[in-house]
Amino acid sequence: MTANVALFTFASPTDLILEIPANVQNQAYLHSQSFSHPSSGYQAYLNELCLNVVLPWLQADFAPQAKVSPNINALASFWELVNGTAIVSDGIRFILVPSEAMDLSELRVPQEWVDISSFAGDYYLAVQVEPDEAYVRVWGYCSYEQLKNQGNYDASDRTYSLDATDIITDINVLTVARQLCLQESTQNIAQLPTLPQEQAQNLISRLANPEIITPRLAIPFQLWGALIEHGGWRQSLYQRRLGLPEQWSVVQWLQSGVSQLAENIGWGSLNLQLLSAASARSVEEAQPQTILSRQLAIAGQIYELRIIPQTEGESTIWRFELRNAAVGAAIPGGFKLRLLTEDLQSFPNNEDIAITAVEQLFVEVALEPGEGIVWEIEPKSENYDREILRF
Repeated sequence: MTANVALFTFASPTDLILEIPANVQNQAYLHSQSFSHPSSGYQAYLNELCLNVVLPWLQADFAPQAKVSPNINALASFWELVNGTAIVSDGIRFILVPSEAMDLSELRVPQEWVDISSFAGDYYLAVQVEPDEAYVRVWGYCSYEQLKNQGNYDASDRTYSLDATDIITDINVLTVARQLCLQESTQNIAQLPTLPQEQAQNLISRLANPEIITPRLAIPFQLWGALIEHGGWRQSLYQRRLGLPEQWSVVQWLQSGVSQLAENIGWGSLNLQLLSAASARSVEEAQPQTILSRQLAIAGQIYELRIIPQTEGESTIWRFELRNAAVGAAIPGGFKLRLLTEDLQSFPNNEDIAITAVEQLFVEVALEPGEGIVWEIEPKSENYDREILRF
């Protein structure tokens, strides 16, 4: 709900003032308790207030298809570690940067949202959040080019700042800027190096200590950026800082059920006998088998990714299988199902490609106990965030 700007004597006529509903504030407070330290919990509180007020405005008045990137279930792992939220609409990325500061002399953006290529935005919205007065104030925005080229980098807190005099304060102009976005210069951000698995695990073990209140400043940015750009490592660090047990063990999922965090993003279990009993020689001979399954939206259709354990002697072969969820529908030519090591390295026979339309894609792999696997599909599924499945 938009508030009456005239009631806020401090506000500019071009400011966007949005009310914070009481239920949004209560929900954000409850969610803020699930963080490692009061400071990260409060950071999450401000970000959730900002998101749940600004996103509906964007959807109603500006970009109907706007949604959280990569997905809403990943937000806690971001807010534990860095201030800000990414929203995407029609391929354009907006970064919401909330602050409680009353001094609106500058916009300060954490380096992660500028120098990590998959995090960086096209536009950065400056948002003042005032929980006690129950409003947020969107007081301006800037483009990536403005922030990177005109902004000042502060190494002490790893932020880029842009003076208010260089910020576009009339939020209505954003509509025109969005239409011109594709005509502007594209970002040219250097890719961060991939961390070796052992180094990443050592960093996670070190930064998992909740007494390290600001882990983003505890190691060089090149290492930090490479660590959290990997969705699986970012999630692992967040969970370790909260003292949670392993949430992504496929073996545990099969034995005792899918973890709540995995259920939240769509993983579930199926009984294979129910799916294949018709082809069995007899119901008595058909042995029930639990498999794991997740539905994915890809290019406007729903697909199903399955993980099927296949016992061969004393070892287990893990079959990753992709099917179209619609009965009788195929996987189009050009689709790829790929498995990578935890640190995103290829290995022999790790990929299946549909040259023409096919019924299924599959990759089978033998894994050591505790080994991690990352799956990828091309075209990329909606809301995709890398996850490390532990075996």
